[in-house]
Amino acid sequence: MSPATQGVLVFVVTVAVFLTGAPVAFALGAVGIAFLVIFQGPASLHVAAETLYSGLHDFTLVSIPMFIMMGAAIGSSPAGRDLYIALDRWLYRVPGGLVVSNLGACAIFAALTGSSPATCAAIGKMGIPEMRKRGYPDEVATGSICAGGTLGILIPPSITLILYGIATETSIGRLFLAGVMPGLLLTALFMGWTVYYIWKSGFRAYAADFRYSWKEKFEAVPKVAPFLVIVIAVMYVLYGGIATPSEAAGVGAAFCVLFAVLIYRMWNPMQWWDILRSTTRESVMILMIIATAVLFGYMLTSLYITQTLAEAIAALNVNKWVLMGLINVFLLVCGCFIPPAGIILMTAPILLPIITAAGFDPIWFGVIMTINMEIGLITPPVGLNLFVVNAIAPDVPTKTVLWGSVPYVGMMVLCIVILCIFPEIATWLPDYLMGPIAK
Repeated sequence: MSPATQGVLVFVVTVAVFLTGAPVAFALGAVGIAFLVIFQGPASLHVAAETLYSGLHDFTLVSIPMFIMMGAAIGSSPAGRDLYIALDRWLYRVPGGLVVSNLGACAIFAALTGSSPATCAAIGKMGIPEMRKRGYPDEVATGSICAGGTLGILIPPSITLILYGIATETSIGRLFLAGVMPGLLLTALFMGWTVYYIWKSGFRAYAADFRYSWKEKFEAVPKVAPFLVIVIAVMYVLYGGIATPSEAAGVGAAFCVLFAVLIYRMWNPMQWWDILRSTTRESVMILMIIATAVLFGYMLTSLYITQTLAEAIAALNVNKWVLMGLINVFLLVCGCFIPPAGIILMTAPILLPIITAAGFDPIWFGVIMTINMEIGLITPPVGLNLFVVNAIAPDVPTKTVLWGSVPYVGMMVLCIVILCIFPEIATWLPDYLMGPIAK
């Protein structure tokens, strides 16, 4: 059987296994082992354990549970509520100010947690009921939170960018810096669309003569400020060369835990047990996906499927932007069925030689890939944020949430187009602070 035929068979079987609802890690591991045994015999199992171990034999992986712990500690505290209140009191006079406040809170909370579901849940629990109470349409209230939560995997620290860095052996520090400007651009596009839509509809959430006093504006800020200082400090020590990502994540997690205890009086042992349990569960899940994705990648390489695919794409001899368009469509389709971690760990090692051969920057492509993963988080049938929003507002039909998210998906596509036209938006900051990559 030719490598091309084997590749088609692997693709069909992998999609079929994912559609059964099997966990990503077990699905990847089962498919990888099955095809190794079928095409190379039982003797190939000797390398399976070693390959799984080598997938986790990377000190950088220590940063993953630390950043997850950092997000869990903040997500379990009332920090999201205070952040939302503070922004609402400053932006209430802007058209659609409450929605803009929620999007701003999502962007800042994303920088604190690095998790899309955590961002969506923390801000949505407060924001969705409040927006609906003040008369905002259900599709705006739910769609904005659904889309705003996706910023959690783009604005650093981002678990998704860490996984991309591990899969492609690119600098995580550079990837974090590359995500800053596109993250702010995407947030601005979300806010810009919201202001335009609410202004055009003529909707007002507050009476024309309503005012917040300066005291009310400032009273929620002190509780949120320490957590913002942590994010700035983590970024500084990381990009200043003072600490590795693992060290920065560890210190950041420790201070988040400390501030959660001191500011919000989180003394209850059961509450911390829940935080530690959720951190462990999510960390083990991600690490298992990494290990089995390495095994899956080894299977593809040993069967010469990866090399055959790369050669076939290179033989197409198409314009590099046509190639990039095809890759984006491929990633969008994958995002409808597979979680971001699985897509990145499966496809990034395959796509990396293709995009570098076409002359694209791998750091820039990491940002493009992450935005594609954001779209996947709000598109069925595996759109994780849809389920989070549905749990917060179960009386709002999923169809309504989807229609409310569509304009924000358009903004994500527009952001990808802008980054293709002006790639310096992603590459300027890492090149300026860390120096250009030697060619």
